[in-house]
Amino acid sequence: MEINGKTFLVTGGAQGMGRSFTHELAKLGANVLFCDLNQEKIAIVEAECTNFTGNVKGIVLNVAESDRVVDGEIEQGIDRSARNMEAFINTAVDLFGDVHGIINNAGIIRDGLLVKKDRNTGETRVLSNKKWKQVLDVNLTGVFLGARTYADWHIKNNKKEGVIISISSISRHGNQGQSNYSAAKAGLVAMTALWAGELGRYGIRTGAIAPGFTKTPILEGMPEEMLQKLVKPVPLRRVGEPEEVFKAIRFIIECDYFTGRCVDIDGGLRLP
Repeated sequence: MEINGKTFLVTGGAQGMGRSFTHELAKLGANVLFCDLNQEKIAIVEAECTNFTGNVKGIVLNVAESDRVVDGEIEQGIDRSARNMEAFINTAVDLFGDVHGIINNAGIIRDGLLVKKDRNTGETRVLSNKKWKQVLDVNLTGVFLGARTYADWHIKNNKKEGVIISISSISRHGNQGQSNYSAAKAGLVAMTALWAGELGRYGIRTGAIAPGFTKTPILEGMPEEMLQKLVKPVPLRRVGEPEEVFKAIRFIIECDYFTGRCVDIDGGLRLP
């Protein structure tokens, strides 16, 4: 699939890696509708993309649980986030006339050990239901809703080609203190493989990308000493750049014989 002239949805597109994905797609001539929770950051990204070849528009939307889309209110209900994803796609169609793919990038971290014992008191603290649910809602259910809504729209409208790309993580192999995050990131890779078989007949390809330590505001805010310890086990001895992760997105979009696989962009790092 050519990127130039196509339209893509990007969730979490106003910050971190999502901001870079929005930029790079627009530089290549794609129209991008991205969503995020921070209206101020949305406006900044829109301004940054003004001179790019593609057109860029951002809206306020929570992929897991939100009633608000752009300036209107979505009807209250049990599955309101699903209706929000429909509004997300419909907004892209209204703005750009079509949708050719979705990059499920939005994600959060709420780390904690499954059970931690206090050395002094002997009391235990467990990973809370709230933290578990928050991460699964955004990082897994949000991906499910985005993929399902896009695929349903694609099939109903008899579109010929489409792509669903979801951002996983090296933590999908299991990372201590990240039961919720690891479960979600492993789950979306499994769904990616499953959807390849279900959706290929409709011209929809799927792909997942698993970045390692990547330069984002979170890492940039770490003390230098801590950052050096972080990258020491990475064979390339550095963190990745968001633009390097985007190269995998570009490959998946442009390679019409790619589907159902996960691409690791981790500098060769292997988690214990």
